[in-house]
This record gives sequence, C-alpha cells and structure tokens, in this order.
Amino acid sequence: MPPIVSAATVVLVLGSFPGARSLAQGRYYAHPQNHFWKILQALWPSSPLPPSTAYPERSDWLLARGLGVWDVYGTCAREGSLDASIRDAVLNDFAALDLPRLAAVAHNGAESFRHSAKVVAALHQGGHAPLPAYKLPSTSPAHAVISFEHKCAAWHEVFARHGLVA
Repeated sequence: MPPIVSAATVVLVLGSFPGARSLAQGRYYAHPQNHFWKILQALWPSSPLPPSTAYPERSDWLLARGLGVWDVYGTCAREGSLDASIRDAVLNDFAALDLPRLAAVAHNGAESFRHSAKVVAALHQGGHAPLPAYKLPSTSPAHAVISFEHKCAAWHEVFARHGLVA
C-alpha cells in the first residue's frame, strides 16, 4: 500500500506489513480490534477523528497533525496477518521519500523495529539528516499483553518529544 505522507510529516509511523483485513479494504489499521486509531484519538482529544469513517478523511486527519504512516515491507509472502508468518520480505524504498520536516521514525511493534537501522540509513541516503528511531508497543490485537493505557503513554512520549502532542 502507498505511504500516507506529506511535506508536513514530522513523525513517520511504520508497521511491518498490512494485515489481511487492511489489504482487503485498502486502508491501514482496518481491523476493528487494532488500537492504532483509538490511541491517536486518545492522544488528540481536542481534535477528534472526523465522525465519518471514510478513509481519505482519516488520512487527512493524520497528515494535518504531522503524522505519516507506511510499512517497512513493500512486499512479502504471508498467510494470515501475524508477523511471525512473514516470509520473503522486501523493504520499501525509503530513500525515495522526500519529507523535509521528518524528525523521527516510530516503529509500530518489534517486527518493524528490527529494520530500524536499515530504514534510517535509507532515509539518510535519500538526503534526510540522521533520525532517531523508536520502538513503540504494537497496536495489533495480537499484542494484547500490554494495556491500552501503557500503549497510549508510550506513544504520547514519542509524539511529545517531536511536538505532535502537548
């Protein structure tokens, strides 16, 4: 799936690869049990997610707050949606991204974070300054051992560090 980014992207959140439901619907974090959209709503209570669930409006809502979304893998083989099932993965072309305000990369989970050094190196090769990379707790419903509150706190810390929340 293509990245959701703009020239105003400050933090780029990277998942591993879209789950089966996201691929079928053509939108990131489409599984209703995924905490991604719920965490962002909790972090930006004064700017609630538009009442319509239309994906273009959700994408615009992210971009207006300096957030970009993509995945570390551009292609892979996988049955189901679990990261443990990923095989033959090929990284996305991060060097091709032109994000003049990009200040950090935040990885949504451990599988994505495994490639943090490669992602940061590719972005640097593409002309970006060296960037910090953060490992955030996964928003996946398969990663339920960490509470919603703990996930929100971890995401808030990274977003606050880069001016996306107060």
